[in-house]
Amino acid sequence: MKKYDLVILGHGAAAFAAAIKADDLGIKTAMVGSNATAGTVIGGTCTNVGCLPSKHLITVSNLFYHAVNNSFEGIKYDKGKLNFKKVIWQKDKLVEKFRNEKYIDVLKDLKNVTYYNKKGRFISKNEVKIEGEKIIGGKFIIGTGARADIIPIKGIEGVDYLTNEEVLNLNNLPSSMIVMGGRALGLEFAQMYAHFGTKVTVLQRSDRIIPESEPEISDALKQYLEEEGIKIHTGANINSVSKKGKNKIVSVTVRNKNFEITAEKLLLATGRKPNTENLDLDKAGVKTDEKGFIIVNDEMQTSAKHVWAGGDVVGNPMLETLAAKEGSIAVENAFTKNKKKINFNEIPSAIFTYPEVASVGLTDKQAIENGIKCRCGIVPFSLVPKANIIGDTRGIIKIVANQTTKQILGVHILAPHAADLIHEGVLAVKLKLTVDDIIDTVHVFPTLSEAMKIAAQSFYRDVSKMSCCVE
Repeated sequence: MKKYDLVILGHGAAAFAAAIKADDLGIKTAMVGSNATAGTVIGGTCTNVGCLPSKHLITVSNLFYHAVNNSFEGIKYDKGKLNFKKVIWQKDKLVEKFRNEKYIDVLKDLKNVTYYNKKGRFISKNEVKIEGEKIIGGKFIIGTGARADIIPIKGIEGVDYLTNEEVLNLNNLPSSMIVMGGRALGLEFAQMYAHFGTKVTVLQRSDRIIPESEPEISDALKQYLEEEGIKIHTGANINSVSKKGKNKIVSVTVRNKNFEITAEKLLLATGRKPNTENLDLDKAGVKTDEKGFIIVNDEMQTSAKHVWAGGDVVGNPMLETLAAKEGSIAVENAFTKNKKKINFNEIPSAIFTYPEVASVGLTDKQAIENGIKCRCGIVPFSLVPKANIIGDTRGIIKIVANQTTKQILGVHILAPHAADLIHEGVLAVKLKLTVDDIIDTVHVFPTLSEAMKIAAQSFYRDVSKMSCCVE
């Protein structure tokens, strides 16, 4: 029976970050990688069935759509020809490249890490059984991730629905699609396929899409998506689903009105569930919440003092970069005197629709709930010179600040490339900068990132009547 100082369960972002940190520290480590879902091979969700392939397809679909639907009066293209099979083939090649270069090849250079491409489960406090073989660990890190959560719906067992895994690997472009879920994952796939030419309907249970976002951003994004032809029903209650031939039929009630929607494909984007049910966590003394997510403290330590966890398996926010940070911190806290913590208020998030949504820090509502008297600067991107130059003025930037000190508490952006623009806001929140600090910082003109400065200036003046060169 082999013994290791550290045993890592999982082979995605959190697990790999943990393995790399452990290797740096010279810790004898085993990584047990096989996962609960077929699609999440080495590299985990992000590389195989998440961020990387979906953002590639989003980029392709945006280019295909905006080549014809551009805002420049002097350019007119005919609709291009779409070879959907080749688009999927190119996506697969990209995934294979990153899986090999960023995970398989990296793993080969980790001299202190032994990789088991098998499923593992606890059989005692310090023992893991790996498909017939047993290993012993001194300490453990769990990073087994999460997968699509299929909510109970009448008739769902008789319908061949899609999740984020299957929808990335369709052989042919569907003529129509129903997307259940109006948060990040659902909206990204909805717009992606709409841009390729699929007729898309989105059903969202809450009264707003992306309900955790600022209302101004949620409402504006809904308007933009609907202007592109996507049908969005909020306040939707799903009664049942059924199948007729190749089509799926969804019976839905929206504001006391009952009707049916028919489409070729049905995508369930109704949340994520943790890959914990086959780990026998109770034998290691690891507790989970009612949904199965592992409970950790602010140092990523579980209820068992010798076990840490990180990534999607511990619940929201489920972000690749956060998972990596959690995995690395878990190792440091387990094997060094450092007791690192994560300030989740400084963690940015993004939704890769077009325009994109990106946020960091507190919303207006959260600031008020925390007893902070806040003031907000809200600026439409129509007032950002670069947005006019590129011919796309859709968007909003909102700065949430302390009314008295003007310290920036949150930044929320809806705009082209918002995921790139948010990082000035991240630093502002992390370093406790004020709107005056932003105003005092020289920005390149013309840039979309200048929106941050214009939003800061809006705390003092009417920026709709301001010259481009005002400091």
